[in-house]
Amino acid sequence: MAITAGSVVPTETTLAAKPAKSTVTGPISLVHHSLVTKDYELLKFHAAASWQLQFSHQRHEQDVTSDNRLIASPYNDELHLLDLRGLDTPNQLLAKALTIFKPIREDYATAPYIESFNWQAIIDFLSEISVAEGYQWKKRRFYVVTFRSKLLPDIDLQQLHDLDAHAHQEAVASGGLLKYWFGTKNQSHQNLATCLWRSREDARAGGAGPRHKDAMAATRGLYDTIIFKTLQLIIHDDASSWEIIDWTNVEV
Repeated sequence: MAITAGSVVPTETTLAAKPAKSTVTGPISLVHHSLVTKDYELLKFHAAASWQLQFSHQRHEQDVTSDNRLIASPYNDELHLLDLRGLDTPNQLLAKALTIFKPIREDYATAPYIESFNWQAIIDFLSEISVAEGYQWKKRRFYVVTFRSKLLPDIDLQQLHDLDAHAHQEAVASGGLLKYWFGTKNQSHQNLATCLWRSREDARAGGAGPRHKDAMAATRGLYDTIIFKTLQLIIHDDASSWEIIDWTNVEV
């Protein structure tokens, strides 16, 4: 996927954010995505996707339409949603936990990847909701791709946005994309985007379509530099610890 510079869509009705840890006592359902904001800034920097999660204590308080499709990127539109029905339990749980994904430092475009996001909070939340849903987490690894870029000045931002959005739709349709996040370019036109996939095979399939080829073909006219890196997120038994390291083919 290409990397958008970011813009704002008017905010719609929003729901309460994730409650305190002690209130998660049962399975989590999803309210309809249309009830959550489409504001890119809120989705990118304030974990607004988590507002879609409905906890058991809230069900008697709110009369809302349920959904099986999760907001898993800064795009809150039909063709960008992750259908949880196509995932097994651990991947569903991690996708839900990743709704709270957000940067924790302003220089994420150039800072170390592990230090740039709230990984510990995500894993803590994963542990919490796994227990709440009666699932014993077993060690798993996931495929992570990072895209660090420097945009050329005076590019067509609408073209960049369109290329990125179409490539993301293609990746979602392919299956297995648990989270896509992109930032906003800094004053030096640098940016970071990242994808978290169920597996490397899913990532390969998701990036093989014509929309991704279009995006790659356009890079010369949009970017001064773009650097791809592949990593693995390893989440250990009971989600008690985690690590992000370079990707290898060694089974874990």
